[in-house]
Amino acid sequence: QVQLVESGGGLVQAGGSLRLSCAASGRTLSGYAMGWFRQAPGKEREFVATVSGNGLNTYYARSAKGRFTISRDNTKGTVFLQMNSLKPEDTAVYYCAADSTDSLYRTPISDYDYWGQGTQVTVSS
Repeated sequence: QVQLVESGGGLVQAGGSLRLSCAASGRTLSGYAMGWFRQAPGKEREFVATVSGNGLNTYYARSAKGRFTISRDNTKGTVFLQMNSLKPEDTAVYYCAADSTDSLYRTPISDYDYWGQGTQVTVSS
């Protein structure tokens, strides 16, 4: 079992930045690919970014590419999502998730085995 806890969300103006963190416990994080997803009100949960277990491979949704950066520190069991140039359409609950197969570039929600409770990000215009 892996327990995931997100933090770092909040209210920010358009153009601003936030850094989300996801702290993992229960298992060694290096064996898991990690992903960030988000869900806006009235919409389905969608993929944002993923990073491989060793941190060397990343993949982003088109909406995130060039603005968001996913990274990880396996020594601390933490995954990060640095979000820059935020837009109102980035407003959502952001979730981190763990993929026990450590496969590359997985985007479907069903590919991830463990999920956090989410952290709210609100971007005002």
